Amino acid sequence: MQQSGNTILITGGGTGIGAALAHEFHQAGNQVIIAGRRQAALDAVAADHPGMATRTVDMEDPAAIAAFASQLITDFPTLDAVIHNAGIMVAEDRIDLATAEATIATNLLGPIRLTHALLPHFLTRPSAAILTVSSGLAFVPLAATPTYGATKAAIHSWTLSLREQLRDSAVEVIEIVPPGVQTDLMPGHAENPMMMPLDAFIAEMMGLLRQQPTPPEICVERVGFLRYAERQGTFDQVFAGLNRQQH
Repeated sequence: MQQSGNTILITGGGTGIGAALAHEFHQAGNQVIIAGRRQAALDAVAADHPGMATRTVDMEDPAAIAAFASQLITDFPTLDAVIHNAGIMVAEDRIDLATAEATIATNLLGPIRLTHALLPHFLTRPSAAILTVSSGLAFVPLAATPTYGATKAAIHSWTLSLREQLRDSAVEVIEIVPPGVQTDLMPGHAENPMMMPLDAFIAEMMGLLRQQPTPPEICVERVGFLRYAERQGTFDQVFAGLNRQQH
């Protein structure tokens, strides 16, 4: 992925990892569009970055996503990258159907629907990039957030297949695999010393993303114990340790 001169859409760009990525890509000389549900949060990020654009979108609504993508291509015909960062993570008491359905709609169907809407345009560009955001919990799930882990495992699998399908095109497909990061994704995360500081995560992640060629998976060192647990034969121990911490 080229580091400057892109026109990049970042979903979930009003807070946390999305807002930090918007800052980094804007500073590197890219046109950045941040999208989310709350205009006030988007405006707060864009206020510090003259030229950054904002758009609201409900990632649970398929019709809204299609209309959003169509208008975005009209407004930004040089659009050539998307970072699928929008996501929700909610603790569930056994099966919480409303939470499960909202999580699947936002975390899994949202990126699929948006990619479907943007891909024909991306295929007309000299180069383009689709960046998904999975999680270390895609590889070792947290029992307290079962649907979140399931959606991230599905995003990982979907990303692998999409990359293979597009291997002969000019569209790169890159997966970002965060560990637990100090953001407001869930209550208490921002203050949790067990989570990786946001600035440290962004610095290490951007360093990996700047490598040429860009690695297909962006895994900071902190997420390795989850990402490679099954390969290293430590899955059972890591799963038990991760979930004992929650009781």
